[in-house]
Amino acid sequence: MKHDEDRPAEEESAAVVASGDRLGVHLETSQAEALLSFERLLLDRAIPLGLVARGDRTALRERHILDSLRAVLVLEGSDVDAYDLGSGAGLPGIVVAIARPSLHVGLAEPRSRRAAFLELAVERLGLANVAVLARPADRLEERVDICFARALAPFPQAWELARDLLRPGGRLVYFGGHRFRRPHRLPLEASAFALVQTPVLASSGPLAIMTRQ
Repeated sequence: MKHDEDRPAEEESAAVVASGDRLGVHLETSQAEALLSFERLLLDRAIPLGLVARGDRTALRERHILDSLRAVLVLEGSDVDAYDLGSGAGLPGIVVAIARPSLHVGLAEPRSRRAAFLELAVERLGLANVAVLARPADRLEERVDICFARALAPFPQAWELARDLLRPGGRLVYFGGHRFRRPHRLPLEASAFALVQTPVLASSGPLAIMTRQ
């Protein structure tokens, strides 16, 4: 979806709310406005820095904002904290944190240029439920309910990173491509696996969810 700078702010916010409704994610107007502010930061800062591909400019909202937003659908009421592993430009972590303000999200990003952008975004958006963790995943200490992995690594490697960071019953939420296939067998540390499709986003692959014992 092309960003239209001449479109009234109210219409832009309403369009984001409507997109959330189609996904099954309810957004308040203030949350839609925050997502739009983040979208502008991605356009103005992240793309020039090479954190998001220039070719994604005209499809930024669907390919990145809405694709990240669908992770909210797999959250449970008991989830209180999460890591976004290799957060990059804050996708999906910042989007999820905006849509679910009760969830504390740690953006794990060891690369300094990306971490600096994340600090800027968190400050500009006033996200009190987000912390930037400028270190690799294997140096994280606290265990959490959820680990997000988007454009991070192949699924087996993402699970190896996430498994020791999850509490018992915690889940890895992995953004798979269209060719993603469920594993033939579960690792010893896993108790369940599920694939969640999002038909309304044709460009998105499934969410693969692995639950830790």
